[in-house]
Amino acid sequence: MKIIYLFIIALLVPLFTVAQETNFIEISGQVIDQNTKEPLPGVSVYIKGTGTGTASEVSGEFSVRTKLAFPFTVVFSSIGFQPQEIVVQHLGSKLNIALVTQTMLGKEVVISASRMSDSQLRSPIAVEQLDIRAIRESPAPGFYDALENVKGVQMTTASLTFKVPNTRGFNSPNNYRFMQLVDGVDMQAATLGVPLGNAIGPTELDIASVEITPGAASALYGMNAINGMANLITRNPFAHQGLSVYQKTGLNHVDGIDHGPSLLTETAVRYARAFNDTWAFKVNASYMHGTDWRANTATDQNPNNLNTANPAFAELSGDANPAYDAWNRYGDEINNAVTISGVQYGGRNQSFVVRRTGYWERELVSPTVDNLKFDAALHYRLNEQTELSYGYRVGKMDGVFQRGNKIQLDNVVVQNHRLELKGTHYTVRSYISLENTGDSYNVKPLADNLDISGGGTNAVWGAKFKAALQTELDKDTDLATAMALARQAADQGRPQPGTAAFEELKNTITHINNWDHGAVVPGASPTGGAWLTQQSRLYHTDAQWDLSDKVAFVDVLLGADARLYEVIPDGNNFVDFSRPISERTLPGGNNVYYKKVGAFGQLSKSLLQDRLKLYGSLRLDYNPEFDPKLNPRLSAVYTLAERHHFRASFLSGYRFPSLFEALSYVNNGNVRRVGGLAYINQGLGYLDNSYTLASVNAFNAAVNRDVTTGIPREQAAQQQKELLRIANLAVTSPEHIRSVEVGYKSVLLDNSFVIDADAYLNAYTGFLGQVEVAAPTLGQVGSDASIQDMLAANRARQTRYRVYTNARNTYRNFGSSLGLTYNTPSKFTLAGNVSYNNIISNDEQDIFVTGFNTPKWATNLSFANREVLPNLGFNVVWRWQDAFAWQSPLANGTVPSYHTIDAQLTLKVPAANATAKVGGANIFNNRYIQYAAGPTIGGLYYAALTLDGLLTK
Repeated sequence: MKIIYLFIIALLVPLFTVAQETNFIEISGQVIDQNTKEPLPGVSVYIKGTGTGTASEVSGEFSVRTKLAFPFTVVFSSIGFQPQEIVVQHLGSKLNIALVTQTMLGKEVVISASRMSDSQLRSPIAVEQLDIRAIRESPAPGFYDALENVKGVQMTTASLTFKVPNTRGFNSPNNYRFMQLVDGVDMQAATLGVPLGNAIGPTELDIASVEITPGAASALYGMNAINGMANLITRNPFAHQGLSVYQKTGLNHVDGIDHGPSLLTETAVRYARAFNDTWAFKVNASYMHGTDWRANTATDQNPNNLNTANPAFAELSGDANPAYDAWNRYGDEINNAVTISGVQYGGRNQSFVVRRTGYWERELVSPTVDNLKFDAALHYRLNEQTELSYGYRVGKMDGVFQRGNKIQLDNVVVQNHRLELKGTHYTVRSYISLENTGDSYNVKPLADNLDISGGGTNAVWGAKFKAALQTELDKDTDLATAMALARQAADQGRPQPGTAAFEELKNTITHINNWDHGAVVPGASPTGGAWLTQQSRLYHTDAQWDLSDKVAFVDVLLGADARLYEVIPDGNNFVDFSRPISERTLPGGNNVYYKKVGAFGQLSKSLLQDRLKLYGSLRLDYNPEFDPKLNPRLSAVYTLAERHHFRASFLSGYRFPSLFEALSYVNNGNVRRVGGLAYINQGLGYLDNSYTLASVNAFNAAVNRDVTTGIPREQAAQQQKELLRIANLAVTSPEHIRSVEVGYKSVLLDNSFVIDADAYLNAYTGFLGQVEVAAPTLGQVGSDASIQDMLAANRARQTRYRVYTNARNTYRNFGSSLGLTYNTPSKFTLAGNVSYNNIISNDEQDIFVTGFNTPKWATNLSFANREVLPNLGFNVVWRWQDAFAWQSPLANGTVPSYHTIDAQLTLKVPAANATAKVGGANIFNNRYIQYAAGPTIGGLYYAALTLDGLLTK
């Protein structure tokens, strides 16, 4: 990659030397509001067909310099006003421009749909957009929160600092299938595999617009964008200069249920300056601090009627269930299930399934979170059409992240460097992303190792439990009470939350980089830990060239990209696979590399007097671990009577496994999570010599039933062996989606009413997920020896793996959405959208549960007026979604339906360039969750002040 950077620099040097110093022509004037006659600050003023431009000052005055010869066109545009173009024929008096309030809807320009500027009305696929005015007038606490009100977007709140958008199904808090870009730069944290919300993204002061593309965007954007993408576009320092300041103070946890009422503060500053229309820079900084939403749900996902509990004993139901597995308690998972055998009860030997006590999430994670962000950019115009820029961005965040387990993110730092050369018809961009997970830790092994350090291994703890249980039963204590007393006895010496000893032990465990079970002697120093220490580098280069002006009969767009992931092995999550198996988990070794290259071409053509536009694109992606993959896309947009726009598309996309899905090698509570590549499996055999854990659980439940009737355990195992299901896992391959999408968009009623509708049908093959398997120590699967290894009493003779692999079924999901917006003559805006998503069930059970994790119905309704009184506006949004089933490796269950109301008042003070906003999200504090084991979200109330356009000169 260093060679690529040197090559780019070598290309750029001659461009500096040929930059000519001819005399500039200066065009100046003033922009006012035609209705109020007041000066308009912040109006974008640029010369059409070039990158030359500026923004009007507080006085409405502007000045633009150019080297172009007369005549040329100057464009004036501002949010809320109709754009205006003025042809300048010669030097003369100053230009006095009066802009007219924009009352027409649907005229937005988007670039994400085809990587070129398109009218949103004629976009070939569905694209949703939030411009800066919509963002600032949203009642959501921040612009990223406002995405939750966009048609078709499902937002998952993992933490106050970390929100994950998704569209069209198969949602998860670690959404590998949704891409997020900021000015073309992928915002993912490479080893975690997902963008960390807006933790390193732009501040509200620097955001210009957000474009959401639902559905597969892989044909143009490559890997990961198969469910959709968000493109965050920031403000150019040439066009938006001056000092801006933002201060927000909020309050959450007002009911005191999960935490006492807590302040949230966010401060942001932006400064930009241009020099002689040649150089410009901008600097942004922000800091947010608050108390996180707490996850504290006690739902039991292992009720006593399941075979993984004790269904033969009705008295152990509810709170008396000794196999209780709570959503937000850790250490009570299935790998901590202890089978207590040979207990004398009811006149015969009995077996019981008991789980370790564990710790609640609130006892293991910090409620305090913050987010520090900084970015800076330097822009240089080599000539009227060419701009070179360098940008640096860094973010430090805390919060909670969910993959297979909950992760406490603590001092995670992600930074990137971007170098971009942009001309009228081309863009070349390179960037480096650096990730360091800091002091983060995994909550599950923390709970496991706390339990082990205080109560011994599962076997030791189980022996204490059995002895105490038998003692109580011999006293004729009822079974439920005996179970509770036995747990108290087995938990003697267990570290208690809130004590100094607990905090000291927790601090020790969270700084040990080994997730396996640790000390076997209660009270001894732990050897097992929970530290998540990962460092990675992502190198990326892409280029795009628009050849439309060089080809007469068709518009042509070409592009290519290359990406390299470099991971520093930590000996726990990622290891050096060139080492022998016995040495893999040692820290250090050779860095791990994962790479891909891709290229695409797009043709578009207007026909029938510009009423019909056809698009065709083809992309080729190659990762050396897999065969090359082709992604086609075909689209058509037809305009009827100049206002009815119909579109149809066929889309295809591939997703290569993320770093963790492909290359992980982590032992977590005696379950090793492994990537599905063939060379990782060598010497381990989890792909070809294992049983699925689900079948092992069913097998042991049947064996336990037989044992209670007096059948010897070994004999019962032979009788029930048909329940064991051989896994036969395939080597991991890329995930594939094919999608058909149709849509309609129109502006009616004298340009005041917008209808936007779309529908889609997706088919996923090779869906990537996790399956847990048990590999026998003795013999091949199917042999008598391997069957005996699967007995719960022989857990030490099983090696458990959680494997990333592909589903065997094809999964089809479908849906539609409808958005309506109406602007009344009196400036009131009524808007609403409704989305429907569903999945077609398969008759045959798959190797793992895919987790559609999406409500069938969701809707948003809003009522607003930007100026109900002079300089005073309001916005109210009602949001509702219905209940749905959530399935994941961490937690399963039903997410209840919920509805919220957000509201805000905005007061503008033009004389001071100030905007004050008072509002709240979920103003009636209707507590809800968005996914199983997720945090409970309540009301957040805030007041914010923005000062914009200061020190413009």
